Formats: sequence, C-alpha cells, structure tokens
Amino acid sequence: MFGKLISCLSVLPLSSTPLKTIEVGRRRRTRMRRRPGIGGLQTAAAARDQYRLLGENVAKIRTDLMKEQLTTFRTQLEDFARKHKNDIRKNPAFRSQFHNMCTKVGVDPLASNKGFWAELLGIGDFYYELGVQIVDICLATRPHNGGLINLQELCNLLRQRRRSDREAVSEDDCLRAISKLKVLGNGFEVISVGKRKLVRSVPTELNKDHNEILELAQAQGFVTVVEVERRLSWTTGRAIDAFDTLLDEGLAMIDDGHKDGIRRYWFPCVSSISTPGGADT
Repeated sequence: MFGKLISCLSVLPLSSTPLKTIEVGRRRRTRMRRRPGIGGLQTAAAARDQYRLLGENVAKIRTDLMKEQLTTFRTQLEDFARKHKNDIRKNPAFRSQFHNMCTKVGVDPLASNKGFWAELLGIGDFYYELGVQIVDICLATRPHNGGLINLQELCNLLRQRRRSDREAVSEDDCLRAISKLKVLGNGFEVISVGKRKLVRSVPTELNKDHNEILELAQAQGFVTVVEVERRLSWTTGRAIDAFDTLLDEGLAMIDDGHKDGIRRYWFPCVSSISTPGGADT
C-alpha cells in the first residue's frame, strides 16, 4: 500500500519557482505597501502651498481686472447719461434700458434724491413724485377696490393726473416707483394673479384660494358660487368661505339684481371698472 502511495506522489509535478525568487517578491510587495516618509509628506505639502498661492494670484488678477472694467463702464455710463439726459427723462423705453444698464454694474440712480445721478438727471425726484401720486391714487380708489388695483388701471389713472407733465409714464416706471414704497412697510407691493399684475396697498394676505377666484374673475369681472364649484371642483362651503374673506377685505362686491336669482361677486381690481374721479381726487 505504501509503495503505491509513494509511486503516486512521485508523478506529481514539483514547483519550478525557486524559493529565493519567492522571497524577493515578498520583500518588494512589502516595500510597496509602506507609507511615504517625512520627505515625501513635506514635498506634497510644499506642492499644495504652491498651487494655493497660484490660485490666489489668479483670483486676485481676475478681481482687479473686473474692478477696472466696472470702473471704466461706470465712467462711460456717466458720459452716456450726460449725452442722453433729455431722452432718459422723456422717453420711457429709453429710461427703462438705461436702468437695466445701471443694474448690471450695481448703480442705483434711485437710491437717493441727492447726489450725482439726482443732480445730473433728476430721475430720483421723478420717481419719488410718482410714488407720492401712486399712494394718492391707491387711497382714493381703496373704497372702490378694497386696496387691490390693476397695474394697468393704476398707470392709466396716473397718466390722467400727469397730462400736463412733459415726462411720459410707463408700467416699468410705475413698478420702479412702487418698489421704493416698500420703505412704508408691507402695504405696497405688486402681486401676479394669472396674467395680470395687481398693486396691493393694504397689508392683506391672499392665499391660493383667493388668487384662484381672482384669476377666474378676470374673464368677466365677476364669478358665482356655482361657477367656482364647476370650474375649480370646490365644495360650496369652500367657495363661500373664500368669498366671505374677500368681502370682509373689501375686495369683492355683491350683485343680487339679476332675474335668475344667482348672486354675482364682482371684483373691481380685475374688471374694467374704474373710478373717473380717482385721478383727480
């Protein structure tokens, strides 16, 4: 039995790799797994510092170049304003483009009614005057619309009041003047309802339901409970609750004078109804 076992072992192939070669390979792998020394760490740290300094220098060069370009642009903007002073004052479209150029370089001609831009163009006084007139119109029409007026209607009333003035007024001018009224608090702001912009002059918070009713009323100037239920898939209670809030805020008016007996809720802020006396009050 042992003879057969020995004969079997004798036919098995022996490893042809010398033991010395195997040991050398082990040493190499061990050296490859060792961490870098102090010298390698210092070299890597020095390289990182050089990259950081290079990045800071590039950023400083870019910043200085941008500052130089902005200074040049502001100088050219001032020269442009001097040259086209009359167009800026009289042409609303030209004035709007001028404001856009100022915004790009961080210049606000409306920041104060004193200073270089006010003395050169007088547009600071122009917008402050517009702001005062807008406040007067909003107060005069508040009993009629509850403090929520269509921006287009506001501009029309403003133009009627300023018919004797030389400067034309655009919606962009109204928006800029209204933006300066924010210093008075949360009362004056522009909100979007559907495709229309409304100017709010009372601190009324309108939620999503109120906005959807106002947007629905833009087609005819009024809506009914039945229409709200059908168009918005609301319950009767939800519709009546929203209407009651709008009535309490003075934004809606009730119209019961129809033969069909259906109550209409009118919204002056989105209808074409305007108060002729509002511009002259």
